[in-house]
Amino acid sequence: MEKDLIRLGIFYDGNYLLHVSNFYNYFHERKSRISLHGLHKYIRYYVSNLENLDSRFITIIESHYFKSRLSVKEMGNKPNQLFFDRLFDDVLMMENVIAHYHPVRNIQGIKMEKEIGINLALHAYDIANSGKIDILVLVACDGDYVSLIKKIHSLGIKVLLVSWDFEYTDDQNYSRLTKTSQDLIEETTYHLALNEVIDNPNNKDNPFVEGLFVSKSDRRYDYSTYENDFTNNDDMSNIESDKITHESTILSLKNGYGFIKYPPNNLFFHYQSVQDTDFNELQVGDEVTFEIAKKENGEELAINVKSKKNISIDNLEF
Repeated sequence: MEKDLIRLGIFYDGNYLLHVSNFYNYFHERKSRISLHGLHKYIRYYVSNLENLDSRFITIIESHYFKSRLSVKEMGNKPNQLFFDRLFDDVLMMENVIAHYHPVRNIQGIKMEKEIGINLALHAYDIANSGKIDILVLVACDGDYVSLIKKIHSLGIKVLLVSWDFEYTDDQNYSRLTKTSQDLIEETTYHLALNEVIDNPNNKDNPFVEGLFVSKSDRRYDYSTYENDFTNNDDMSNIESDKITHESTILSLKNGYGFIKYPPNNLFFHYQSVQDTDFNELQVGDEVTFEIAKKENGEELAINVKSKKNISIDNLEF
C-alpha cells in the first residue's frame, strides 16, 4: 500500500546551534562538533518513529539557517575568517541548507541580533502557509519563538522543537547555563531534547546518535570549527595586536583555552584565537607562532595563534 511522504521544513537559529556545537567540542567529554549531516539523519529517524513510518517516507523539503555575521572590517584580527566562512557555506550547500546572514549591529557597544529571530519567523510562516511542509522543525531554545509556533499550529501544521540543555564552567571560571524555554516546550507538538539522547548510556551503540557528531574520518562536516561564538563574553575582535610574530611552545591545554610558554609570564590563549587548525588538534609541546595583545586591564594574551606544523589548503579537511 502506498504511503504519503511526511515533508519536513527545518529552521535553524544559527547562533544557538554554533553555541551548542562549541559546547560539545570544547567542554563535553565527546570533544567533537555537531554534524549537520548527522543531525538531519537523526531528525528523519526520530520523526519516522513518531509517525510509525519507514524513514524513507520522511523527507526534508526545506532547510534554512539564520545567523549573524561580522563585517569584513570587524574581522581585523582574523585574516582567515573569510576563507573559513566560505568553507562553512560549502557545507551548507552540500546539505541543501539555505543560509540567511544578518549583520551584527553595534549600538553603544552592545551587539544587536534580534533580526535573526524575526526573519526566521517570517520565512518559517511563509513556507508553512504555502502548504509545502507537514512538520516544521525548529532548532532553537528562545521563548521568543512561542508566537511563531502558535501561528504554525493555527495552520494545522505540527512543530518539532530540537534543543539541548547544558551547564559548564568556562575558562574564566564562570558557570554557564543554556536551558530551553519551558513556554517554548509546552507550546510545541513534539520536543526532542538531544542532550538527554546523547548522554543516555543506552544509546551508546546507536549509529544515529553517534552520527550526530563529526567523526575524525569525515571532517568535511565540521562546519563551525572556525566560526565566531557570539555567546562568548570576550569580544576578541576589539583586542589590538602588537603586529609582531613571536615563537614558542604550548605549555598546557584546557577545555577551550591554553597557555603558551613565554617568560617571564605564560600567555593565555583562547580557542577563538587559533588560526589554520582546530584547537582540539593542538598538543602540549607543539611549536606555534602568535602575536601578543593586551586586554583593557593590561593583561597580556596570545592571539592569531598558528601551529608550525605543515598545513596546506590542499590538505585541509572540511
